[in-house]
Amino acid sequence: MESTLSKSTLHTHRCMRRTPFNRLFAGVYTIALFALLYHHVLTLLHSTTLVSFFISISMLISDILLGFMWSASQAFRMRPIHRQQFPENLEKVVDRKDFPAMDIFICTADPYKEPPMTVVNTTLSVMAYDYPTEKLSVYVSDDGGSELTLFALMEAAKFGKHWLPYCRQNNIVDRCPEAYFRSNHPRSSEIDKIKMMYESMKIGVETVVGTGKVGDQHVSSEEEREAFNKWTQGFTRQDHPSVIQVLLEMKKDKDNTGQSMPNLIYVSRQKSKASPHYFKAGALNALLRVSAIMTNSPVILTLDCDMYSNDSQTPHRVLCYLIGSASRPNLGYIQFPQRFHGLNEADIYACDLKREFKVQPVGMDGLSGPNYVGTGCFFRRRVFFGAPSSFLPPELPELSPDHVVEKPIKAQPILALAHLVAGCNFENQTNWGSKMGFRYGSLVEDYYTGYRLQCEGWNSVFCHPDRPAFLGDIPISLNDVLSQTKRWSVGLLEVAFSKYCPVTFGARAMGPLMGLCFAYYAFWPIFSIPITTYAFLPQLALLSNFSIFPKVTDPWFVLYIFLFLGAYAQDCLDFILADSTIQRWWSDQRMWLIRGLSSQLFGLTEFVTKSLGVATHGFNVTSKVVDDEQSKRYDQGIFEFGVPSPMFVPLAMAATINLIAFVRGLLEVCSGGNVDGSLVQMFISGFGIVNCFPIYEAMVLRTDKGRMPIKTTIISIFLSWALYTTTSLILKI
Repeated sequence: MESTLSKSTLHTHRCMRRTPFNRLFAGVYTIALFALLYHHVLTLLHSTTLVSFFISISMLISDILLGFMWSASQAFRMRPIHRQQFPENLEKVVDRKDFPAMDIFICTADPYKEPPMTVVNTTLSVMAYDYPTEKLSVYVSDDGGSELTLFALMEAAKFGKHWLPYCRQNNIVDRCPEAYFRSNHPRSSEIDKIKMMYESMKIGVETVVGTGKVGDQHVSSEEEREAFNKWTQGFTRQDHPSVIQVLLEMKKDKDNTGQSMPNLIYVSRQKSKASPHYFKAGALNALLRVSAIMTNSPVILTLDCDMYSNDSQTPHRVLCYLIGSASRPNLGYIQFPQRFHGLNEADIYACDLKREFKVQPVGMDGLSGPNYVGTGCFFRRRVFFGAPSSFLPPELPELSPDHVVEKPIKAQPILALAHLVAGCNFENQTNWGSKMGFRYGSLVEDYYTGYRLQCEGWNSVFCHPDRPAFLGDIPISLNDVLSQTKRWSVGLLEVAFSKYCPVTFGARAMGPLMGLCFAYYAFWPIFSIPITTYAFLPQLALLSNFSIFPKVTDPWFVLYIFLFLGAYAQDCLDFILADSTIQRWWSDQRMWLIRGLSSQLFGLTEFVTKSLGVATHGFNVTSKVVDDEQSKRYDQGIFEFGVPSPMFVPLAMAATINLIAFVRGLLEVCSGGNVDGSLVQMFISGFGIVNCFPIYEAMVLRTDKGRMPIKTTIISIFLSWALYTTTSLILKI
């Protein structure tokens, strides 16, 4: 194929060969789903007791929801495509000096959950891009307003004057210092010197973080002292003025070889207890305005503070699409998949999110393009100012994407205006967050922003080269994983049940297939309803000798087998074709069940209570701090339950009920009972037991700090007994 390509070809795409099979299977499976619903209706109509009616209606609702989610997931499989870029042809098409300027946004919020050295490594990795330094500006948003983060970035700016030319001269691949020094890098006196400088910087930063304050001994200039003087006694993370500190200025600051450094700017937007906090989306909008005043580059990269650059050629891959965007004026952004380092072999918490970050975006790419996932995304600045066919003029002409900045970034008028647009009241009575910029209205502002941009007519591209463009950290405790997905669940439901519901508004704006893709994400938490139903109802019925599924000799039994095996086989095949393993697929489906019984269930409950006006918890930052003992257990593939989280209670209850029901079924079989009528219920209980093995281990077999808290185990057993007793009484009525 490559031999037929022109030397000026920048990118190609092809449809995947499995597309016809996906469509054929979708048609057959849809017929089977309608047959299942027909069987449920017949069962419901023939219900003779209130109990059988309740069970039938519960199973009907559960299977309707599963059927809807399966149908929505098929939209991803209708036209998956694979793209390829040819960055080696880029400079044959456009001169390097004509590359567009880029503003890079890095977001952090808490120096104790997101260590400043993590921010430093991410910042240095993108500053070291193989890209003209005079075209790069890096903005670090510190929504925690911490002097510790500012100090760390000041130290990074000093170290960067040695690190950037070292990477450039030696053509280093891993340009994140921490990743490079822990790799099998070559040894030389120059490398040893650079490493010593890095370790010295790291010790200094971690010492300051440990003390919680930047002491006078750590301040090396009057300019630095003036910057830290802004942290007065009344300065808190919830109430403080805007802080904008230029740490490196491209036209003035040089590295140790005399070459210009990229711009590096620290930004902490103004916050006030009297003003609403829009969390990450608000911080990004503040960066959008501040960067417009100071540099106004036409291309913007957004990054989480823990997603360091893993490929210095990434901007070149982006330009393969942007350079030719005149033929595709609706192209709004290029999304890279989230990839992670440090995953254990089995990926026990399914943090790789293979389905969400690779399989499904490939399917959306064949339609209008993938959604924005909050990090690793290159935007055209123009997308934040209205639809492709219209333009929303901002309040100030300096905020327009066409504005040309002519003054230095340290000029007093520039800094004064930057502080103004970073103010907490600047957005009042404006279009920011509703029709302009990153969008407010959901805890998952990244999903919501991408969705709204697609509805306005912007398209996107999914770029997933073999070498990951970015690598991030993962949570290594189950509680952190579930807390993160609970927040996602609440935010997604906020979109699902808003006036912008993807099933209605989205389908009209983007077409039915894209509407279904976004609907799958928005309604993702409703998996908790059928999963909870199947985790308890068949087992409780089995304990009371109540059959709710067709007998083995019943023709309808074959339908249930086909639906179960068909869905699981298709899902497994998607994983294997996405360069994963059977072991990781098993972990992913197990976590699907675990999330349904915990984070999604609690997220759905929180959304309902929030909708009823009951106060709920707000945004929480996921901790990136790694505990040595936890890390060791994670590397061994052992689940971490070590905190008394209420989300563990339904998991332990399901494990208990499934085990008792399966044992009860086996005893019934051994005594010559009705195997034919209870086989499906026994299979579901057995399947639950296999998936619950880490929970049994944590409840009974383990003695380390990561075991299930005894209090949680006792509460779960008591609630399981109460549920069984209540159900038995009801079924006997």
